[in-house]
Amino acid sequence: MTLHTWWLFFVAVFLLCGTPGPNMLHVMTRSVRFGLKRSLIAMAGCLSGLITLLIASAAGLAALLIASPRLFDALRYAGVAYLIWLGIKAWRDREAPIDVGRDTLTAGLSAAQLFRGGFLISISNPKALIFIAAFLPQFINRAAPEAPQFAILVATFAAAEMFWYAVYALGGQKLARLLVRPGLGRAFNKLTGGIFIGFGLALLGSRP
Repeated sequence: MTLHTWWLFFVAVFLLCGTPGPNMLHVMTRSVRFGLKRSLIAMAGCLSGLITLLIASAAGLAALLIASPRLFDALRYAGVAYLIWLGIKAWRDREAPIDVGRDTLTAGLSAAQLFRGGFLISISNPKALIFIAAFLPQFINRAAPEAPQFAILVATFAAAEMFWYAVYALGGQKLARLLVRPGLGRAFNKLTGGIFIGFGLALLGSRP
């Protein structure tokens, strides 16, 4: 892989990762509700899901989904159901979303739950798997060993994703200062809930 090829990939991925989507919204809401430090656990979950998709793409799962529309639909409906469930849950949440001074996990949400939530958000979109399968090969030199190139692309993708996670998490902290009033907190819950439902409905209309 030439430096020019890597640079083109980095610019494309950096812009792509910065686009608002379920992962970024999830990280921001975790930061708003639980604080910046605890949102790191959700970030780790989201990133683990992304890396899983990248590895699955390299293993040929995307090709299997394209060849098996029923399997794709099953995964798509599961992703739709999860995103809509998250949206309804957030919409109906009557609590103010934050407590800026907390430094420990709340009793009702463990580190494992935070990680699992981020992982499920990231991995619940089969359309992302197919996009990755179409996107990454454009930057692979078939005349050279592919495994090292793929490792570089995955590491670059992960680094760009983590940068934007941090940006959105810091943005969540700024929002937290504005959402200390319960009325604004409930409005924020309804807004994020509506966005998650929108993501789910958008996924419902996707095709391999």
